[in-house]
Amino acid sequence: MERISVVFMGTPDFAVPSLKRLIANDSFDVSLVITQPDRPAGRGKRLKPPPVKILAGDYGIPVVQPAKIKGNEELMKRLREISPDFIVVAAYGKILPPEVLKIPRIAPVNVHASLLPAYRGASPIQSVLLNGEEKTGVTIMKVTEKLDAGDIYIQREIPIFSHDNAKTLHDRLAEIGGELLVESLPLIASGKLKPVPQDEDRATYCTQIKKGDGRIDWSESAQTIFNKIRAFTPWPSAFTSFRGKHLKITEALPVDGAGVPGQVVDIDREGFYVGTGRALLKILKVKPEGKREMSAADFVRGYRIKPGDKLGVQV
Repeated sequence: MERISVVFMGTPDFAVPSLKRLIANDSFDVSLVITQPDRPAGRGKRLKPPPVKILAGDYGIPVVQPAKIKGNEELMKRLREISPDFIVVAAYGKILPPEVLKIPRIAPVNVHASLLPAYRGASPIQSVLLNGEEKTGVTIMKVTEKLDAGDIYIQREIPIFSHDNAKTLHDRLAEIGGELLVESLPLIASGKLKPVPQDEDRATYCTQIKKGDGRIDWSESAQTIFNKIRAFTPWPSAFTSFRGKHLKITEALPVDGAGVPGQVVDIDREGFYVGTGRALLKILKVKPEGKREMSAADFVRGYRIKPGDKLGVQV
């Protein structure tokens, strides 16, 4: 049986399971990987290769890292020479121009981390947590010029657990995306899996997350703040301030009660309780400025937290 030829376009950790499963499956021939250029990272601002580049290099797959796609004739020539059955996109990071979408013989396909048409855009994982959704999933869809608006081939739904944060949900969705991708491509190639148009009336959008979005407003409800902590852990983190220094809240629970927003109301063996606009937030884990993450109980002992202490002064 002739192998299905694939050009893979992806950049961050989310794309890694999809590429890994394509490489591991004898049904596919990944002839080229396209990823974003290396970016400065860390305190030393050294150039860091994307996770997808590292994986492709481990398997000897050619990698290109174009600064731009549109108008890149060298890249277009190479893609036309390969003439792949599919171009597979998984969190590549840029909108693809029409000339790229016309190249695959069967289809350009995207792995998207939501149940489209809901949560089109750059932050579907954080956004479902921010909004307190109870389910999400992965969509395998045809790529079009309009953002995440292409016809749907297949979807898989999963529950969102109360203990999920952006990291745990990201990792589950990334693995499911890889599974669904290798299941669906042969069915698409054979014509057994037909694309279905999205319902535009049900479309919702999410925006790029910015570092400042994680600042906690203690006048909001405990549930809203809890959702923010889940959505922004590990990045950009949900943060406040304490005694003039930055304080990340990494784990908490909304509980019944009332208190002045931002003020410590009570303390027990597991942590401490802070007033919000509605109910209380029980703080379970924190990361003080310049320190490692610690239990709220250790934080209480080390910083001698007491009822009446205030969180949320600007830093």
